[in-house]
Amino acid sequence: MSVIAANAYRNGAPVRSLSLSAPEGLKLAPDEFAWIGLHEPTAEELGVLADHFRLHPLAIEDALKAHQIPKAEVYDHELFVVAKTAQLDEDQDIAFGETHIFVGPQHIITVRHGSARAHTALRAQLEAAPRLLAHGGDYVLHAVLDFIVDGYLPIVDSLEEEVLEMEQRTLDSFLSRPEITRIFELRRELTRFRRILGPMEEMASRLEHLDTPCIDPEVRPYFRDVLDHVRRVAVRVETLRDALGSVFEVANLLEQQRQGVITRKLAAWAAILAVPTAVAGIYGMNFRHMPELEWTYGYYLVLAAIAVICAGLYYRFKESRWL
Repeated sequence: MSVIAANAYRNGAPVRSLSLSAPEGLKLAPDEFAWIGLHEPTAEELGVLADHFRLHPLAIEDALKAHQIPKAEVYDHELFVVAKTAQLDEDQDIAFGETHIFVGPQHIITVRHGSARAHTALRAQLEAAPRLLAHGGDYVLHAVLDFIVDGYLPIVDSLEEEVLEMEQRTLDSFLSRPEITRIFELRRELTRFRRILGPMEEMASRLEHLDTPCIDPEVRPYFRDVLDHVRRVAVRVETLRDALGSVFEVANLLEQQRQGVITRKLAAWAAILAVPTAVAGIYGMNFRHMPELEWTYGYYLVLAAIAVICAGLYYRFKESRWL
């Protein structure tokens, strides 16, 4: 079974466990509400819940496919919410999942796909505060969304540390090809992340202003807190994308500077070596009448002239920081 937990609550306190194996196991008293958590359920399991709680067929179809964007939709008496989960995998890439939430007058059903973060700790935390849990399924909806958005923060923190290390390595030495490849991988991951944060903002904003019996007016302000958290994450993601672009630009500028330094050094040494090459080329010509060849000290004078000219060039290049 993919049922992680299924409890009935009265006044914010759990009163009994529910069972999907028989219709009688899902019956609720008028003053109770059910919180059922599923992880990648089968069509049969969702069918049992759909029949008992009268879940809309389109919402059930979305919950089974699990390829939806974040959204909040109202189907008759029921609210259907899709939220995107995110976590870092072993390769430090962002792995995305989905959580589908059905909220009705007496029930909240969470369906997780591709997310390893179970709601067990969240359920225990809420059960320890029965006064808040007494609000019902709409408050649980806020808590689940807040739990999902809070899961974004460790991702951003980890990527920020990696980007800071890249910035320091860029200043200390030149980036290698794998490091440059990682920059582009991170930019791609952050772009994908930013694409889901936009719909998450819209969904949280709609829940704050949505007029539906599924959400108590007293609970609506809580969704503003979720919206603020999503916006803060979105700002940090944009900052990280800009920082990665800056790292690449700085690495490119430093590489161009290094190539420029090497080019200047090569040009300076070529100019210095051109002097003895030119002189040797002149005296290597087969002319018969070259009077200075008869001088006793001609050879030494030519070598001295070459040395003086080369030393002068070296001094000038050194002074201009070409060497």
